[in-house]
Amino acid sequence: MKKTKRQIMALALAMMTAVSLSACGGSKPAETTAAPAAEGAATEAAGGESQVSEAEAGSEAAGEKKVLRVAMECAYAPYNWTQPDDSNGAVPIADSNEFAYGYDVMMAKKICEELDYDLQIVRLDWDSLIPALQSGQADCVIAGQSITEERLQAVDFSEPYYYATIVTLVKKGSKYEGARSVADLAGATCTSQQSTIWYQNCLPQIPDATVLAATASAPDMLMSLNADKCDLVVTDQPTGKGALVAYPNFVMLDFGGGEGDFQVTEEDINIGISIKKGNTELKTAIDSVLTKMTKDDYSAMMDEAIAVQPLAN
Repeated sequence: MKKTKRQIMALALAMMTAVSLSACGGSKPAETTAAPAAEGAATEAAGGESQVSEAEAGSEAAGEKKVLRVAMECAYAPYNWTQPDDSNGAVPIADSNEFAYGYDVMMAKKICEELDYDLQIVRLDWDSLIPALQSGQADCVIAGQSITEERLQAVDFSEPYYYATIVTLVKKGSKYEGARSVADLAGATCTSQQSTIWYQNCLPQIPDATVLAATASAPDMLMSLNADKCDLVVTDQPTGKGALVAYPNFVMLDFGGGEGDFQVTEEDINIGISIKKGNTELKTAIDSVLTKMTKDDYSAMMDEAIAVQPLAN
C-alpha cells in the first residue's frame, strides 16, 4: 500500500526515537562504573583525601582488589628478612625470585586480609624508604621506623604497630658484659645502624665513647660486633633478641628504662607505618586494623617472627 506523506513522517520520527533510546541505554552502565574513579581523581586533583591512581581506578572498575605496595629492607630480622621460598607464609618480593617474611610482613598480611587488599612487597634500602613514598613507588613503609618529629615532616604515620625497648649488645667475655647502666659503658667503641635513633640519640649518651661510622644495615651492625670492630652496638629489643639466635656469643643488656638507661622519648620507641603525606584515606584504613590489636598481640607476633627467623639475617 502506498504510504501518505504524513505516514512516512510518523514512521521516520518513530525510528529516530528508537535509535536515541537505544544509545542512552548502551552508555548508562559504563557511566555508572566510571563515576567513582572519576570522582576520586577529581578529589585528588583538588587536594582532597582520596588518592586513587589510574591503575587502581582501572582495577576497581574491573572489580579487582586494590594492591597495597609495602616497602621494607627485607634485611632487618626479626622485623623483615629475605628467604628463598614461601615457608612459614613468606610473600614474594616484587621483581625477584625471593620471598620476604618477618614481623613487618606478618603485619602487612594482616592489614591486607582485614581490608581485602592484595599485598606486594617492595624491597629497598633503608634510606630509600621515605623517598619511595614521596615518589609513589610504594603506598606505605612497614620497616621498624620510629615515629620521630623529623620523619613526620616528610611523611604521615599510622598509630604505633610496635613499642620498642632500647638494649645494648656486647660479646660474652667483654669487659662491658656486667654493665648495669649507660654510665658503665664509658669509653666503649660503639656503632649502630645509620639514620636510626640508636645511632643519633643513644650512642652520644655513652660517656667518652668512640662512636664509629654508622653501618648501612642492621646485619652489618651485628657483623661489626661479631668481628670485634667495636665493643658494643645499641639497638631495639626485637633486633637484640633476634641477634641472640643468630649469634649465641652475644649478650643483651637491658638497663630497665630508669635513670641509668638511655634517655629516649615516646617518639623514639613508638614504631609506626609511614604513609605519603596527605593520604588520610589509607592512614584511616590502616589505623582501623591496628586499633583492634593490643601490645600483647604485638608481642606474640614478634615472638613468632623471632622463632622462625633465618640465622643469616
